[in-house]
Amino acid sequence: MLDRSNETCDQIEQARKDFIHELSQNMHLYGISDSVGRLYGTVLFADHPMTLDEMSQSLGMSKTSMSTGIRVLMEANMVEKAWQKGVRKDLYQPVDDWYKSFSTAFVKRWRTSVINNLQAVHQMRDTLQRMQQEQDISDDSIRSDSLITDLEKLQHAENYYNWLAEVTEIFESGKIFDLIPKK
Repeated sequence: MLDRSNETCDQIEQARKDFIHELSQNMHLYGISDSVGRLYGTVLFADHPMTLDEMSQSLGMSKTSMSTGIRVLMEANMVEKAWQKGVRKDLYQPVDDWYKSFSTAFVKRWRTSVINNLQAVHQMRDTLQRMQQEQDISDDSIRSDSLITDLEKLQHAENYYNWLAEVTEIFESGKIFDLIPKK
């Protein structure tokens, strides 16, 4: 009976390791490294809130790496501090709301992308419009056509990034869950 129990525990542990491996491989979608993904999986499947020392021992990584990784996971709303009576060290546990974690991670990345790309659109538009004003149209109609075409492409890009800003706002405000409820 004991062998069967040990075998079951081993199978559960292997299933966890397999899941954590897949999870860590896909964490780049959140802007999170594989090693921090493994840390998240370790905290997720722990049967109690963990200290940095326990994480370090479990993953065979330095406590400094665990501290840095936990900070990344906290910023993504994937882990939170926990409290236990009589425990003086910081404890960490997974956040139950994966939807919020997803939203936080993607909003941060999308917002950065929108800001950077809109800035690039505006800079290029300013440059092209300045060139257009300085150019004598009779000088080079091919160049004038290129400027007009590029300005039209920039307008299309600006429309897209403004739309993405609206999508980001829907996620950030939580309105997305009115449209697509949490399961």
